[in-house]
Amino acid sequence: MAPLLDVLKQTQTIAMLVGLVVLMLWETAHPFFEYFQKAPKERGKHALRNLLLGGLNAGLISVVFVGLWGAAALWADQQVIGLLHWFGAVGLPSWGHALGALLLLDAWMYVWHRINHVIPFLWRFHRVHHNDPNMDVTTASRFHVGEIAISSTLRLGVILLFGIYLWELVLYETVMFAVVQFHHANVGLPEWVDRALRTVIVTPNMHKVHHSRWQPETDSNYSSLFSFWDRIGRSFRLRDDPSAIELGLHGWDAPEDQSVMGMLRAPIKRADIASVEAPSDESEKGEIPV
Repeated sequence: MAPLLDVLKQTQTIAMLVGLVVLMLWETAHPFFEYFQKAPKERGKHALRNLLLGGLNAGLISVVFVGLWGAAALWADQQVIGLLHWFGAVGLPSWGHALGALLLLDAWMYVWHRINHVIPFLWRFHRVHHNDPNMDVTTASRFHVGEIAISSTLRLGVILLFGIYLWELVLYETVMFAVVQFHHANVGLPEWVDRALRTVIVTPNMHKVHHSRWQPETDSNYSSLFSFWDRIGRSFRLRDDPSAIELGLHGWDAPEDQSVMGMLRAPIKRADIASVEAPSDESEKGEIPV
């Protein structure tokens, strides 16, 4: 499995960089929101801040957690521990093991994301991702290092519980992050294309709702890769006119909040958040159909 794992790691890096470049070019040619049309330097600063935070997280994962995940995966395999290993012992084929790993990891990501919106302590870290008023492809890398440390630690338990191989985790991360970059990008698709894609994966129109300042929308659309978890969890929501969505979080628009140090200090900041009225084209309609 070592050669396969090496190939997947290289593919993961290439996919991340290619996705970043392609989507930034798309955002430049056809931006959905025009926040940086007359301020290319501000766009560069915004991207640099978000990518620096992403770099810190990547370093933490590489130095601390990849080895721990690998050790946990190897031990679970040797001891035949975990749901997928138990099924494998009674005849589950290797492709079924890999498919099960992808689905279980993505289901966990849905649950973890939703928990971050419910537990105040976790929200203090997760709000760094939401307080970006100019969401674009680089926002996919904008997570507080504390959130990444907590989620990476919990992933050890997920690996043991489900019996996941390290190569399956790398494969999932590669596919998932490509979709995450896509649905954070400042781009738009024709509605019929977005509708077709969101039957399977999270799309830009769907995820823009999640980054709305209006809390009923913020607390919806938690899926990372596959969109059907939100339908199962009854947290799926759309906006008829995505261009009317106001992105970010009230109380977090000061320049210092958008700096790298400001983002790192966000968990200990007390912000006075004003209540946000329902948008004129919305109501408390909850889940709506595709």
